[in-house]
Amino acid sequence: MAYEEQQTKKSRVVVETPTARREVSQTEHEYAPSGHGGTSTATIAVVVILAIGVVVLLLLLAMNRQANDNANLAAQQAAQQQPAPQQQPVIVQQPAPQQQPPIIVQQPAAAPAAQPPVIINPPAGASSAAPNVPDDASIQTEVEKRLHRDSTLSSLDLTVSVVNGKAMLVGTVNSDQLKRQAEKVVMAVKGVKSVDNQIIVSG
Repeated sequence: MAYEEQQTKKSRVVVETPTARREVSQTEHEYAPSGHGGTSTATIAVVVILAIGVVVLLLLLAMNRQANDNANLAAQQAAQQQPAPQQQPVIVQQPAPQQQPPIIVQQPAAAPAAQPPVIINPPAGASSAAPNVPDDASIQTEVEKRLHRDSTLSSLDLTVSVVNGKAMLVGTVNSDQLKRQAEKVVMAVKGVKSVDNQIIVSG
């Protein structure tokens, strides 16, 4: 701790002894703690208050973190205890096959006892409501066979594709007659509803 000289007192004392007389000079110095070189009481108080504030702040942060950890742990435990939501099964309903109405055979009216009518259901596989229509793949295969069998068209590079019974012809021929002939061959195949003739006539 630094001290500052506040006051200096000088005093002169004359001492007489039987043999001699002398003068003694005496100097007194008073020292007090310096305001700028050391620490004052106010500075110490401020430092102590700041230290207490920092300690309190650290304690609050630690308690808050512990509370957050406890809340997270409780949420995780609650999530583990809850049963997992069950997925709803996906139900795909197939269209019911069309069934013919049952055939009712009435017994002759002359029968002595009234008997209930006999109901005969046709076999499940038999369905006369829908005619036997070939699918696109079989139609396309048949068209390609017929084009290949035709001696005039087999040497040409013609491509056919069938979608929903609609045939599309693509390629290049030398005359309009060959273009029309290819269209006729395709149209003659069972299951072909229409022909989109995209054949290009060159020459």
